[in-house]
Amino acid sequence: MDKYIYSDKSGIHILDLRITYAAIEEAQQFVQKLVANSGKVLFVGTKPQAQNVIEEQATRANMPYVNQRWLGGMLTNFKTIIKRVVYLKELNSLESSGEINSYPKPERLRIKREIDKLTKSIGGIVELNKIPDAIFVVDLVNETTAVTEAKKLNIPVIGLADSNVDPENVDIVIPGNDDAIRSIELITSSIADSCLKGLGKRKEISENKESK
Repeated sequence: MDKYIYSDKSGIHILDLRITYAAIEEAQQFVQKLVANSGKVLFVGTKPQAQNVIEEQATRANMPYVNQRWLGGMLTNFKTIIKRVVYLKELNSLESSGEINSYPKPERLRIKREIDKLTKSIGGIVELNKIPDAIFVVDLVNETTAVTEAKKLNIPVIGLADSNVDPENVDIVIPGNDDAIRSIELITSSIADSCLKGLGKRKEISENKESK
């Protein structure tokens, strides 16, 4: 991360905010264009400081997310993960339709526990029916497996990177504090904003095609 560090004060690295600003702009342009062309960005951040922000901003942007635990093979073994997603949808349907009430009480409790367990691990990707076109990651050290899987599949990675990480496998590095909630919120919301702009552009393109 040397090239992203402005100075070192009492052993504390001070990141170059000019580079951060330029990186945010680059990421925003990339994301907006990708989403406008029907792409999806998977938001990833499982550390406690990031969990709520990831869920809130990804949901606002109508994008998939992982904010609890990254399941090994979530990208590289996507077909198996999708089977679990389908299973979760079936269980949710049982509950929402009221059909679950016809089951004995022990079975109802088992199903509800299963729903809670699956929702926690894959609830953020229930609408993801194909491998994402890019992933946005908070804390590259914490999400090493996600980044590794993405690179194996040539999925572009956008990463909020602190001074203690190796940014080698990241396509767009956004230097910043990945421990402070305010910093995580600022960067994540900027990516979410770009997703929304891309969705707006996608809708505009679709409407123009229909009007011709």
